[in-house]
Amino acid sequence: MKALTGIVLILLAGLAASIWIGFHTKLSEGTLPYDDDQRGISEQVVIKFSHVVAENTPKGLAAQRFADRVNQVSDGNIKVEVIPNGGLYSDQEELEALKRGDIQMIAPATTKLSSFSSKWQVLDLPYMMPTRDSIIEAVNGEIGETLLQSLEENNLKGLTLWTNGFKQLTTNDGPIVQPSDLKGQHLRIMPSHVLKKQFELVGAKAVGLDFNETYRLLESGKLNGEENTISNIYSKKFFDVQSNLTISNHGFLGYAVIMNEDFWSKLTNEQQTVISKALEETTRWNQKQSFEMNDEQLSLIEDNSSIDIHYLTNEEKRKWFERWQPVYLEFEEEIGKELMSKMIQLRNSHKDF
Repeated sequence: MKALTGIVLILLAGLAASIWIGFHTKLSEGTLPYDDDQRGISEQVVIKFSHVVAENTPKGLAAQRFADRVNQVSDGNIKVEVIPNGGLYSDQEELEALKRGDIQMIAPATTKLSSFSSKWQVLDLPYMMPTRDSIIEAVNGEIGETLLQSLEENNLKGLTLWTNGFKQLTTNDGPIVQPSDLKGQHLRIMPSHVLKKQFELVGAKAVGLDFNETYRLLESGKLNGEENTISNIYSKKFFDVQSNLTISNHGFLGYAVIMNEDFWSKLTNEQQTVISKALEETTRWNQKQSFEMNDEQLSLIEDNSSIDIHYLTNEEKRKWFERWQPVYLEFEEEIGKELMSKMIQLRNSHKDF
């Protein structure tokens, strides 16, 4: 009986060994069966698209529209995961995260890109693009292409430029009509030497701070005011903690849609084509919709808030423009005379005040 038991144990051990060897042989050869869902997951390209603004803003809506279009055209083989509101990284962190490859795609404000190339500062100059048509001409033409190409040496692939619109001024110490009305005020700006200098010229103290900290600082009184587009003022409810809004149209806010260069280069030609075409469609939509959204939300602010609104006249705009002229001279060398000349020519052909 003991002998029989021993034989059975030997046979069972042999069978177990055979199963183990066979299983791992198939595993090493990649021949294990798997269903269609598993195959789809292994072949799917996932793009994490991080941004710092609300979903119901020109950038937030464009990002989601792009993601939906890519998913549709690729039959789900390319998935764009949009993470809004600084859910992954703040606006101070996202560029470095992209360079490291921790995320694959971002759409930072163009102002932030001056750390990679001083050329980007040209879009921050006050009243450089005085009309909507001048903005579209600049970002879609040779100027926009020059700026996107300047990112290549930093392992960044500049894909397209999206618009938000014109920047306005809000404050709790207003109204803001003349340049001297900003004297002594503490304002939130995006970190930028150009923006800092232009507000210093009118006697204000401008501090570059994280966008998502702005509401709290305005509410607490640590800041008097800020500059932003109507869509951002509306989505973040800055009008609830500010008493005055000046429609100045003094600056431009736009976004560069950027991908990690290493990630882009590993995509197939077909995948790159899907992404590029989806971006082209989204950009056309964004550049029309963004201005319409700002108009609609300005009407909502007028109708539903107690904030006092002042629209600068053409004569008042000229005073601001003249007061800010030294900024052009100070940054001409950094930006480059050729690019500066092209922008001034564009500005003069559209200037309406």
